[in-house]
This record gives sequence, C-alpha cells and structure tokens, in this order.
Amino acid sequence: MPVSESFKDYAVDQLGKLGFVTVKKMFGGASIYYDGLIFGLLADDVLYFKVDDSNKSDYIMAGMKPFKPFDDKPMLMPYYEVPVDILENREQLAEWAMKSLLVTRNNPTKPKKRRLASNGNS
Repeated sequence: MPVSESFKDYAVDQLGKLGFVTVKKMFGGASIYYDGLIFGLLADDVLYFKVDDSNKSDYIMAGMKPFKPFDDKPMLMPYYEVPVDILENREQLAEWAMKSLLVTRNNPTKPKKRRLASNGNS
C-alpha cells in the first residue's frame, strides 16, 4: 500500500482548486484531509474518494472499484478509485472531491465510547 512522494505531490497539486489539503501517512498509505475532514485515501499510487449512496454510482458507472485494504480479506471500505480522466482534470477532480467532502460531513464518524475501567472501589 505504499505511496510514492511523486504521486502524493501530484495528487495534492491536482486538488489545488479545492484549496489547502493535508496528507497524513497511514498504514503504508495516506489519508487526505480538507478542513480537518478525511475525504480521500492514497494507496499504491491510486487516489480514492469517500462514497455513499449520493455519489457511488459515478464511480460504478466509470468502472471503478472500491478500496480493499487487504488482498486476503473481504473487507471493503467506503472509498472508490478516482478515474484517471477525472484525476487529470483539476476542475472535475475538485467537483468529485467536494461530493466526497459532503459524504464525510453528512456521515460523521461516531466517536467510540470508552469504557471506564472498574477498579473494584464502587
């Protein structure tokens, strides 16, 4: 799942119409954030954007596949590969990125509840 520096730099440059994005390394790949919200992933020099029912059909119609972090496990994540023709077009890429940001905003990750450890002094 490694991401080359050149591809990371290219993806960030292409996302320039969106505004300032940040990239954080994650499990050999990287996550892409805008205004603190994760909306994309980089893995194996491929860009993936977050999807839900509002935008998934765009990716399926383009023949794109979901992000699968492990070859030997059936786990899929709600991210799909961005088509090359979209990646190469800064205006369209910004539009697709904005749709993915809306997915993130409309489906916030729920923080996990932490259990309080019982120390037997109740």
